Amino acid sequence: MEFDEAEKLCQKSLEIHREHNAPASIEEAGDRRLMALIYEAKEEYESALEELVLASMVMIAAGQENEVAAIDVGIGNIYMSLCRFDEAIFSYQKALTVFKSTRGDDHPAVALVYNRLADVYCKTGKLRESRSYCDNALRIFSKPVTGTAAEEIASGLTEISAIYEALNEHGEALKILHMAMKLVKETPGQHSMVAGIEAQLGLMFYKVGKYGEARGSFENAVAKLRASGDAKSVFFGILLNHLGLASVQLYRIEEAIELFEGAREILEQECGSCHSDTLGVYSNLAATYDALGRVEDATVILEYILKLREEKLGTANPEVADEKRRLAVLLKEAGRARIRKGNSLVNLLDPARRG
Repeated sequence: MEFDEAEKLCQKSLEIHREHNAPASIEEAGDRRLMALIYEAKEEYESALEELVLASMVMIAAGQENEVAAIDVGIGNIYMSLCRFDEAIFSYQKALTVFKSTRGDDHPAVALVYNRLADVYCKTGKLRESRSYCDNALRIFSKPVTGTAAEEIASGLTEISAIYEALNEHGEALKILHMAMKLVKETPGQHSMVAGIEAQLGLMFYKVGKYGEARGSFENAVAKLRASGDAKSVFFGILLNHLGLASVQLYRIEEAIELFEGAREILEQECGSCHSDTLGVYSNLAATYDALGRVEDATVILEYILKLREEKLGTANPEVADEKRRLAVLLKEAGRARIRKGNSLVNLLDPARRG
């Protein structure tokens, strides 16, 4: 995840290509695709788009039709991040035409593009089209061609499930997630994927108010990540935060504090204090401290959040105004040592961190 260092190394590789290889080589195109991934991870989408377009030109000249289609999917993803939805659809449709003609209508690559199109249509409010592409992708993944890896099918099903959830079809989304889980649960080396599916199950349960089931799914995901030695990642920190929220809803406040503190430690280390995920955990931790009557501790955190948000967003930003109101409430109550009622905790929790 050291993207700045990765960018330097990839740039050095491109310089070597320019010095020692013929112009626009296939090897250079491969490194440009890698550079695009790095830029995308850094949210430098215009730079990522430029690298993909250059790589595509090389592959077109080399007659690499399938590689061009794969790059078109990447270009579509970048357009999605830039909210340039019509251009995303155009790129995805180009890729879809090629994959159908070269790999067949039932190939997983076709289903992958169906997923992308379903997502873009969902985001633009064209729900009938979104549902149609979801159904087509599900048909392919439900009867995969021979030789398709279980993890590839599970990944595709997980994407479909997320779109069905966005379409408010929670029952269908849960059913598909369970299908994905069944495929990889006993597959060696897939702890992280299984944990991701468990986490998505937990989020779905949380959103429909099944907090006990949500907590169970989050706990399973946490256990799998710990077992695979992945207990310091950003994902693990976010997962602890969600587990803390489920614990709050079940009035296990002391447990929630421990989880939020663990999430804070990881996200401070991996993302920094000013990152939105870290700020959300700070806010949740302040709320739980307040719920136990630890008003001074809550006040210190909220003052810190307010300072960071003012520096980053300016004093007139609505998020800053909201933090000021929360802080004012706590300052008025300072000195009153009492346990707050559970519903006050729900009111204090950062809405962006719930569900």
